[in-house]
Amino acid sequence: MLEALGISNFAESVYRALLAAPGRTVTELALTVDKPVKATRRAVTELEENGLVTRAPGRPVRLLAARPDTAVDLLVARRQSELTALQVNARALAAQMSGPRQPDELLEILVGRRAVGHRYTALVRNCERELLVIDRPPYAAPIEPAEEEVSTRLSDEVVVRGLYAPESLEPPGALEAVRRAIEKGEQSRMHPKLPMKLAIADRSVALLPLVLEDMLESAVVVRKCALLDALIVLFEMLWEQSSPVVPGPGAAPPDLGLLTLLAAGAKDETIARQLGISPRTVTRRVSELLDQLGARTRFHAGVMAARNGWLVD
Repeated sequence: MLEALGISNFAESVYRALLAAPGRTVTELALTVDKPVKATRRAVTELEENGLVTRAPGRPVRLLAARPDTAVDLLVARRQSELTALQVNARALAAQMSGPRQPDELLEILVGRRAVGHRYTALVRNCERELLVIDRPPYAAPIEPAEEEVSTRLSDEVVVRGLYAPESLEPPGALEAVRRAIEKGEQSRMHPKLPMKLAIADRSVALLPLVLEDMLESAVVVRKCALLDALIVLFEMLWEQSSPVVPGPGAAPPDLGLLTLLAAGAKDETIARQLGISPRTVTRRVSELLDQLGARTRFHAGVMAARNGWLVD
């Protein structure tokens, strides 16, 4: 378990033995793991240097294992710090490269949802100024960690604009997650027909699916080129066509929650799930809302809501 954090397999076995029986000496640990005392002492030193083992006061020296959750959190933080320093050095090295990029350097193909998920996380973490995201299922990474990554960027004063598909609201709690993002500073809009997933960082690199029929198993990384410029234009066009999702400063509209979901293009089943009511109740409330607004269709209701300032960025 700890090998990924730089702890050798033997040191981990010593750590586990000490977790099972705290307060052992090095000699007693050596008997437990059936290894020479010298090798066991080296493993104990390795564990001490990484904060996994401490010494109890008194003689003979008895050892105590740190709580696994606390110790691993410290190791992960240290490794993240090292990786961040490596990223900074890599960017500095890239900045020293001269001359235009070759065509094969502008595009990078990723295969496998794990590779896609990791690259999305890296793209978000490395973004410094502006992050543009088209959000729609399916997802290569769990929703909550992905939401936390974007929230961290908002805390770092990165401008985040998110376009959400109606399907994005279907998982339980999804609408609340969007609202939390808005409260933290994200500019969020909904569009009924988003063609694909897309993330663009600092207008210099983009990540999008390679095959639309299976948007998880492969993706393409696009760096500065005409294709990236076209993707930015596509995002801006969809942004202008989309509907805001939070109430405006004017008079409160009737049934704001329902109106927000209608403007997003959500289906009755999704609306019912988000509002905690039955589909039959949704149909009735939609009919009442259209009558109140004097709207002919759901789309017309969304247009009127936008004109009245009930839905803004």
